[in-house]
Amino acid sequence: MIQQLVRRLHESSPGVLEHDGPEAAVLVALTNSDDPQVVLTRRTMHLSSHGGEVAFPGGKKDCDDADLLTTALREAHEEVGLPPEQVEVLGALSQSMSKHGLRVTPYVGLIDPETDLTPNPAELDEIFTVPLRFFLEDKRHRTDAFKYRGKTHYVPAYEYQGNIIWGLTACILVELLNIGLGADIPVRPRPEHQ
Repeated sequence: MIQQLVRRLHESSPGVLEHDGPEAAVLVALTNSDDPQVVLTRRTMHLSSHGGEVAFPGGKKDCDDADLLTTALREAHEEVGLPPEQVEVLGALSQSMSKHGLRVTPYVGLIDPETDLTPNPAELDEIFTVPLRFFLEDKRHRTDAFKYRGKTHYVPAYEYQGNIIWGLTACILVELLNIGLGADIPVRPRPEHQ
């Protein structure tokens, strides 16, 4: 599975959005194993944005960051204690707009399955992993449709061990599976990708 994902990501051309505003990046960290797991976090409830939500490690680009990949790796180190040198970066996925007007660039990377991750208590309640095969089976909990800035967004939602994986995080996962593994999971394109 990992070999196919690596090959297909190297051959892909991720979508790029025109944007002059703030940017962010996330790290889609996968364990390099026969049964790859994706690393997800649950943000603490007291945060001013996305409190209690499931997300990838990531955040806003700092002025000191050389590029968005640096942002993704720095944020993963700050949030889950993942040293940047322990990530084998495979490439990027398509950029999307967050509900807060950030252009988000996801980067996919492989980590050793034995990597010790520790949540930063100021930002996270939990770190957990989900097998990629769970998403490949497309056992979605529901698909939500909502209006935002005059456009309808269709967002898959998955439930795994009591955690709801939804929003941009779920959309990024579906793109990863469709591009990287040819999963052909049906989902309507986000408005910014149309």
